[in-house]
Amino acid sequence: MRNNLILPLFICVFICSCKTEHKNEYTNIADLKAIYSSGDITKWPAPDLDSTVNKETFKDIGALPKLQHPEYNPFSQEKSKLGKTLFFDPRLSVSGQIACASCHNPELAWTDNSTRSFGHDRQTGARNSMTILNSGFAHSLFWDGRASSLEDQARFPIGDPLEMNEKLNIAVDKIAEIEGYKPLFEAAFGNDTISLERIQFAIATFERTVNSYKTRFDKFVEGDSTKLNNQEVLGLHVFRTKGRCINCHNTPYFSDNQFHNDGQTLFGTKDEDFGRYNVTKNMDDIGKIRTPTLREVARTGPWMHNGHFPSLLDVVQFYNLGNPAVVQKKYLGKGRDSLIPTNSPILKKLDLEKNEIEALIAFMETLSSSRGRTLIPQLPQ
Repeated sequence: MRNNLILPLFICVFICSCKTEHKNEYTNIADLKAIYSSGDITKWPAPDLDSTVNKETFKDIGALPKLQHPEYNPFSQEKSKLGKTLFFDPRLSVSGQIACASCHNPELAWTDNSTRSFGHDRQTGARNSMTILNSGFAHSLFWDGRASSLEDQARFPIGDPLEMNEKLNIAVDKIAEIEGYKPLFEAAFGNDTISLERIQFAIATFERTVNSYKTRFDKFVEGDSTKLNNQEVLGLHVFRTKGRCINCHNTPYFSDNQFHNDGQTLFGTKDEDFGRYNVTKNMDDIGKIRTPTLREVARTGPWMHNGHFPSLLDVVQFYNLGNPAVVQKKYLGKGRDSLIPTNSPILKKLDLEKNEIEALIAFMETLSSSRGRTLIPQLPQ
């Protein structure tokens, strides 16, 4: 009789212990709230990481740290002021009508809330404008990563025929002819010499100051359990586990700074975009796009690199289905089949329930901070 009781008891204990250890089995919201707001990330449930993710270099989400300016371009108030002025100055464009701020409007979370931005002669760009908020944490810039730093990035829009359409040397000459810029350059660099490199360094310095304030998520994981409600806590947990978002949107920046093909290449269509491949010409990069930050994501729609999704619900449902769409037959057999992209193995059908989808969206909305106010500089004459 005693042995008959021991075996069922052992099975019960084993099942319960397995359930407790499994990263997706935390169903008590009160416990989840206490764990995630403990201020100790080591207490968090293990994230659901794909086998392709490097566990050694993986860094979990968390509160955004203070940005460190690079040694090669140290911060100064004078340089940031100059960079801000240049950022808002349309005279860098051939038409004198388009500034960096035209596509990165501070009133619109430093984007333009357009599917794709308009540039020179009202031409439409190929991709959605990314926010410059927190861009100092990015390891590369643009959706395809063609720029290795903010300094490098600053020159591309000026010379792009679809954007500002100005020759770089002419843009520099135009700024040099404006007397009011000379004291700004002297204050920033020690003399009034105006060069492309100095323009790039000044704009980059300013952009590194455009960062989010603390979000409700930041305050929550730092120890204030009142900042997230139960639905948002569930969304945080789904984000790291069943939703698998954590595989690409990790680190406090909410981006792994890597490139992935999420099935949005649109092979053969007029909107076809090979992403990273256009930069590297590496066949393994066909269709790969840089992982965008999710900080301020609720304010930066429409979403995806092509701006195809008008709501966060559309985005989550897309990933929930695992993007089962295949290349249409009419686009095959035209001598380009070797360029058919392969979706990332991270992309899998999720089978999220309605309440989990709603919770996931609610959580992403906690990644927004107060908008603040940006004073537009008076342009030098």
